Amino acid sequence: MSSANSGGYSAIDIVTFIGVPLAVLGVLPILYNTVATLAALSKIKRMLRHGRLTALTRSDVVNRVIEVELPRYAVTPCDRFNETELYWRPASQRSSIPGGSWTTFNWQTRAIGAKTQRVEYADQLRQPQVEVAFDELVAYMLDLGAVPDPRGWKLLRSTGLWTPTGCSLMKSPDGYHQALAIALLDDSDGHLSLKANWSSDWTTRDFSSLPPYWIKLPSPPQPPSVKVSDAVDAVEEASTLREDPTKEGCVEEAKEKEQNGSSKESLDSISKQAVENSRASITCQISVDGLVSAMRQEDGALFSSTNLEGLYIEHLRIRSLKTDGIWFATIATAYGTTSQTMLWNYKIPDEILNFARRATIPCGVLVLLGVVDESQTPEWSSHYDPNEEARELFFKRSAEQRAAMLAEAQMQPPQRNVAVRQRMQREMNERMQDMRDRMRLENQRLEARMSEALQSPKWDTKLVAEHNLRWLRGKQERRTAVGVHVDASMALKDVVGTLLHRMIIDGQFASSICQMLDLWKAWADNGGMRRSDFEALRDGQGLFALATLLVALVRDTATAHEGTLSLDLQECLHMWKIVRLG
Repeated sequence: MSSANSGGYSAIDIVTFIGVPLAVLGVLPILYNTVATLAALSKIKRMLRHGRLTALTRSDVVNRVIEVELPRYAVTPCDRFNETELYWRPASQRSSIPGGSWTTFNWQTRAIGAKTQRVEYADQLRQPQVEVAFDELVAYMLDLGAVPDPRGWKLLRSTGLWTPTGCSLMKSPDGYHQALAIALLDDSDGHLSLKANWSSDWTTRDFSSLPPYWIKLPSPPQPPSVKVSDAVDAVEEASTLREDPTKEGCVEEAKEKEQNGSSKESLDSISKQAVENSRASITCQISVDGLVSAMRQEDGALFSSTNLEGLYIEHLRIRSLKTDGIWFATIATAYGTTSQTMLWNYKIPDEILNFARRATIPCGVLVLLGVVDESQTPEWSSHYDPNEEARELFFKRSAEQRAAMLAEAQMQPPQRNVAVRQRMQREMNERMQDMRDRMRLENQRLEARMSEALQSPKWDTKLVAEHNLRWLRGKQERRTAVGVHVDASMALKDVVGTLLHRMIIDGQFASSICQMLDLWKAWADNGGMRRSDFEALRDGQGLFALATLLVALVRDTATAHEGTLSLDLQECLHMWKIVRLG
C-alpha cells in the first residue's frame, strides 16, 4: 500500500489533473463571451456618446447579446427666420453610426417611439431613421443650394420603391457629390428610404434669398396723376383739421370731435397703413393648403424677419363654401412657376386646368363688347344693308304719293280737298308704321346678332387675354374703372402680379374678380355662354378683362411643364408625403 502511494498517483489525483483543466476549458468560452460582450458594449457606448445619442443598453454576457433601445424621431427643418444660424449651418457633430446621416443637419425633433436592436458586435448597430415630410426636406435642401438630378427624379417617379440604392436625387451645387440619395430599405417599414450628405462649403444661398414655396409680388406702378406721397399728405392734413376744433368754429362740434378723436385717429392710421401696403412689395407663402402667409416688404429690404410685416389674408384662405382661396392659390402658383422653377407646392385642381385649356369665349361676344373689330374675327354674322332697305321704302312711298297726287289733280276742288286731307293723314300713319316696323326690325336683327355672337367660334383664352390687355391699355377711363393701373409697357405676367398684390390688400376687389371667374367657369362647364351671362360681362367688362389675364397665365403654366424635371419632382412629392431619412 505504501509502495503504491509512493510510486504512482491515486484516482483522486488523476481526476484532479484531468478535471481541473477540463473545467477551466469549459469556463473559458464564458469568460471570452463576457470580455467580448463588455468590449462591444463599451464601444457601442462610445459611439453613442460621440453621436450624442441617448439610449438604454442591456447586455447578456452568457449569450453574448447586447440590447440597445434608441428613440425614433420625427424631424422638421429649423425655423428659417428665428433660427438662422442652425438653419444655414450643418450640424457641428454628426453621428458615425449607419442610418444617422440625418444628423448632418440641425433639426427640430420630436420623439415618436423607440426601436430595440439585439446585436453582437458594435458594427451591427444601426441608428433608427427619422420621419420627415418629403416636401419640407426637398425645399430645405433647395434653399441651401442643392441641385435636383433629373435622371434620379425620373427614375423614382417611374419605379418607386424599386429605385436602385444609391440613385442620386439631389447633388451639390458643383454637381460632383450626392446630397440626397436612395438608401437601403432595412428600416423603412414600407416608406421611401433616403440618406443625406452636406458640407458647409456647398451652401450657396443665405437668408436674403427667397425660399421655395414663396413668391414675391412687386409693388404696383402708381398712376402718374396720383402720387403716394400726396395721398399720405392728404391723410395727415385731414387728421390735422380734425384735431384743431377752432377751425370748425363751433364749440359743440369741438366737443363731439374730442369724443370721436380716438376713432378718427384709428381711421387715419388705417388709411396710412393701406397707402404703405399699396406701395410695398409682398411675399407670399403657398403651401398644399393654399395661401399660408403674406408679408409686406419694403423695396430694397433684405428678406428677413426684421424686414417683414404680416398682412391680413383670411379672405384668401381656402374654405369649403368660397372659391376665393382656390383661385388665388392657383393664380399665385401659376405666377410663381417659370421654366426655371423646380418646386411648387400647391397642386392646381384638374377642373381649373381643364377650364383654362378650353376655348370658351365666343369671338362675336368680344365684337359686341368692343374689344375687337369684326374684321379680325372669322365670319360669324349675317350681313344686311339698312340703307338699301330704306332707299327701297323711300321709292315705294314716293311712287304712291305721286300716284295719289295725279289722281287728286283730276278731281273737283271739294273732292280734291278731302282727298288731300286723307292722303296726308294716310302718309302720317304710314310714316309712324314705317318707324315702328324699322324699330321692330332693328330689334329683331339685334336679337339675331346676339344669338349669332353667342354661337360664334370660340377663341383660345390666350388670344382673348391679348385683346383684352390691348383694350385695357387703350383709354385712361378704362384703367380707372377697373381700379388697376395698366401701363403700356407692362406684360401680361406683370399685370397679373399687380392683380395678386391688389387681391391681398383689397378683399372687396378679390371677391369681385373671383365672382367673375366663378361665373365664367360656370357657363363654360354648362354648355356655353347665355344672354344673362353676356349681360353680366357687359356690366363688369373691366373685371372680365382682368379675369382673362389670370386664366391665360394658368393656361400657360398648365402646358409649360409637360415632361419636365419640375413635373417629375412634384409627382414624387405627392406620391410620398412622409419619408425615412437615415
